Parts: sequence; C-alpha cells; structure tokens
Amino acid sequence: MSKFELKMPKMGESITEGTIINWLVNEGESFDEGDIILEVATDKVDNEVPAPISGTLVKTMFHAKDVVPVGDVLALLEVSKETKSKDSIPKKDILSSTVEASNKKGNAAKKPKQVQAFSAEKFSVSNSNTFFSPLIISIAKQQHISFEELARIPATGNDGRLRKSDVFNYINDGRPSKFAQSVTHDPTAYRIPQLNFDKGKGKIVEMDRMRQMIADHMVYSKHTSPHVTAYVEADLTNMVNWRNVNKTAFQEKHGERLTFTPLFVEAVAKAIKDFPNINASVDGSNIIIKEDINIGMATALPNGNLIVPVVKNADKKDLVELATKVNELSGKARDNNLQGDDIKGSTFTISNVGTFGSVMGTPIINQPEVAILALGIIKKRPEVIETEKGDEIAIRSMMYLSLSFDHRVVDGFLGGSFVRRVADYLEQFDSKRKI
Repeated sequence: MSKFELKMPKMGESITEGTIINWLVNEGESFDEGDIILEVATDKVDNEVPAPISGTLVKTMFHAKDVVPVGDVLALLEVSKETKSKDSIPKKDILSSTVEASNKKGNAAKKPKQVQAFSAEKFSVSNSNTFFSPLIISIAKQQHISFEELARIPATGNDGRLRKSDVFNYINDGRPSKFAQSVTHDPTAYRIPQLNFDKGKGKIVEMDRMRQMIADHMVYSKHTSPHVTAYVEADLTNMVNWRNVNKTAFQEKHGERLTFTPLFVEAVAKAIKDFPNINASVDGSNIIIKEDINIGMATALPNGNLIVPVVKNADKKDLVELATKVNELSGKARDNNLQGDDIKGSTFTISNVGTFGSVMGTPIINQPEVAILALGIIKKRPEVIETEKGDEIAIRSMMYLSLSFDHRVVDGFLGGSFVRRVADYLEQFDSKRKI
C-alpha cells in the first residue's frame, strides 16, 4: 500500500489558511472515497473536507483549533488496493471534489450527537463546546451576539459543534435565550451572584397568562431599549378651568363624558406631527417612521393587569371624536370586552399615572415603539407667575410629564424637545374654545 498526503485545500481566492474544527476520522480508522475526513473553518465559510481516496488515516499532523496554511500537509493516508495511486489522481480533481462535497447536504459525515435544547426555566447551556469557528464569530459580531449567548444555541454539528445554520435558525426564532444567564467558570467574567434570598412565607398566587406576558414584555423592553427619561412641568390651569366649566355642557350636547385623556391625546398627536421621528420603531439597523399616528392608552383592567387600547389616527380626529373613542375603549377595558383590533397598531403610548395619585412616573417603552409619555397627577400648588404688576404667587394646577425614550434612535434633543412641545400645547390651551 502507498502513502498519500492530504493537504489543506485552497477554499477561495483570498483564503490563505484555515482553522481545523474537528477530525471526523481518527488515526487508524479506515474510510471510503468521499467520506468527510475533517471540518475546516475560514473567515468566510465552514467546509467539510472529503477523502479523495479510500484508505486508512495513518497520522494527523495538526489538532482541532490549529490554524493551518493552505498547502500544508494535514494528514498521512494509506491508500487501499482498490484506490488509484496518488499519481493517477489529478490535484485539480481532488480540490474540486473537496469544495463540491463541502457544499453538498446529506454527505457521509458522521451523525451529529444530540444536544440539550434550551430551557427557559433553567437557563441551561445547549452548546458546551467553547470553540467557535471564525465564520460563527463573524456572524455573531454582525448580529451583536455575545459568546455567552452563542453557548446557549442548540448545536447540531459533530460533537456539539455550532453550525452556521444553527445560528441563523436561532436568530429566525427570535433569539429565545438572549436574556438567559448561563453559569460561567471564568474567574475574570462577571457573574450574577447566586444569592439565596429569604423570600418569606405567605399566600402563593400563580401569575395568570396575561401577567406572564406583561412580565416578559417589560423585561424584553428594558433589555432591548436603553431607557432615558426626560421630565418637564406644565401649568394646566387654563385647561382645567375650561374643562370644569364645559364638561357638563359637553356631555349634554355630545352624549360623551369629557375627561382629561382626550385632551392629552390631542396635545400628543399635535406634538408628534411637529416631531415625527418620535413616532417610530426600530427594525435592525433601520428606523421606521410611521405614517399613522395611533396613540395607545395604558389602561388597568379590573383584575389589575395592564392593557393598551389604541386610538387610531388620533391626529385626524376632533375633540368630540377623541372623547367618543377614549370612552368606548375605556368601557370595553372595564368590561373585558376589548377586541384584537382595539389593541393593535399603536405607534406611541401614553400612561396616565396621575389616575393612581402618582406625581410622576418612569414608564417602560411599549415595544416596538421608541418612546412613552407618563402624565402625573394634576395638583394645585403655589407658583410664581408673571403679571402686569410683576411677579406674584398664585394657586396653579400643575402637572409633571415624563418621557421615557429609546436612546438608540432618540437623542436628548429630540426627546426633550418633544415632551416640552406637549407641555406647551397643554399650557397654551385656548380657554375660550367652543364645545
């Protein structure tokens, strides 16, 4: 029997070296022509190197994770009698068969080992193999996936190796283990302390399905969007006085209660038209500026859960239409009669925390929006105002507004200008407005 040198193939014009991922045939094992001998990674693609002959693997010259220049001898093979000699096999055919076989699906590679799937309850690690090919690392950098998150992706490669298809399938599934915390033994890495808190004793109340969904949505929002909150103070005295005078007449004329909510929605819709970039969502590296202005109203249900009914096209409705829609959605929420269409399509959300007596709040963004406005309680207090006689102290109806915004796409200037504009529209309310 003759010997044959298996060399590192050239797998692209600009490729000068490759990293050995794994040997699929061990020393002393026999193989057939076309069987996959080893897997090699480059910075562009992972390749499976097939056997150009039938024979036995005599000796491997490199180990897994070694970087080998193109043309270097990877292993010595012993040619079986049934195989053509080394000289009868053109190098071009060997290389072409190598690249062709590496791109084929369903080749003769060994069956991958089964790996443990990700468990949301235990935050287990699916892929215990800490070696990732250059291609996998390149994809992870583009998608902003950490090594810790890579280690949680279920792997289907040989010996639990992570393949490119595993990563893309994981991304297409919405990165389910993005926020899981895996246990690391690296003494230099940050780890969440494993503290055994005394949770105390008492009545155990299991979260219902809606509460679990709210919890997941809130955690996802905080992890996804870097939250920044801007605060302003508004003098609502003119608006409050106008409503107090006209609320009874408004209901008699239009058959609808006049609360502060439609007045708030009206002011927010006007401010969004002035600053349309606040009415947006993020899609990867793209910002989608929404054409419609649909205002979501964070509303508490009778069971204490939170829901966000939506006033569609709020900028195209007058005060009567806004009051009618707000009352309709609020009534449906109280009676648990909201339909699917009532809670879809929001582009910007407001949360009236003043309803619960809160002075102000720091709301969590309603994904995939980029901002949410909290409106505090309207409270009378002494303020210094300018008059024809000079500065005087007067009793005014004051309210704090707090805007939480996604700092990935909303800078301080836009966030601060927008919330200030909302406050301006509330303060400049026409006290002679007709109903």
